[in-house]
Amino acid sequence: MQEFYSNGKLLVSGEYVVLDGAKALALPTKFGQSLTITPIDEPKLIWRSYNSDKSLWFEGHFYFENDNIKPLQNNDTSNRIVQIINIAKTLNPDFLSTNQGYNISTELTFPKNWGLGTSSTLINNIADWARVDAYDLLKNTFGGSGYDIACAQNNQPLLFHRTEDYIEVNTLIFNPDFKEHIYFVYLNEKQNSREGIAIYNNNKSNIQPVISEINTITSLLINCTSLSEFEDLLTQHESIISKVIKQQPVKDRLFPDFNGSVKSLGAWGGDFILVTSENDPTVYFKDKGYYTILPYREMIL
Repeated sequence: MQEFYSNGKLLVSGEYVVLDGAKALALPTKFGQSLTITPIDEPKLIWRSYNSDKSLWFEGHFYFENDNIKPLQNNDTSNRIVQIINIAKTLNPDFLSTNQGYNISTELTFPKNWGLGTSSTLINNIADWARVDAYDLLKNTFGGSGYDIACAQNNQPLLFHRTEDYIEVNTLIFNPDFKEHIYFVYLNEKQNSREGIAIYNNNKSNIQPVISEINTITSLLINCTSLSEFEDLLTQHESIISKVIKQQPVKDRLFPDFNGSVKSLGAWGGDFILVTSENDPTVYFKDKGYYTILPYREMIL
């Protein structure tokens, strides 16, 4: 039996522009996904995926055909698994080359709709199993910047920088004195990152000055020593990205009366937001219908 585990992710700075070379502050989460591989005597893959409450959310059977795998059931999840496995086989022809069968089990430690990296943790786990580069596997399947793969592989906050020629990941000491005033709130809907990227690509223009501004903010966020400065930087970041993607910041749209800062994390429109507050903001958000509020210490590694 083989077991693999990858961390979930949150992108604090550099959303969207990280795709064009901006430096981004990313935080691996205490939540993630495991992958367990157990050999069986039959030449097939029996795949089961479990949610954080142990409920089975997917089951599929796959068979070998001409050095690839094929699904017995034709659905989106089966087809995506086939894509990932077959590309992994392309990257490493020795992977699954003997038609050895396996029971394969994935298990999330967070609810699947939270958007903390169901796909990226799976990609990284399969890459580890197949002994291929996870960034290459991501590029040929879901796409994206790769910051989520960096989070999957690291247990510390990190500075992520991607260019056309390389990916640079540097772990950081990011442990602000005011972290007890930082919370993460789930917006009750999962955001499709690929749709968000498409919106960004359709709207961006003259992006280099924006990247320079975001890089400066990211550097200041990492070294920030006061809550008020941190909040000002988050507000500046939201304003800059708002102009690029031509969307209203989430605080203006949903929480204009909130006494603190509110920032989107990753693609705008869903998943988690970061909020800062001198006092516990749980009552405020629950009164507005948002019941998942996690303090920094419960979310971030």
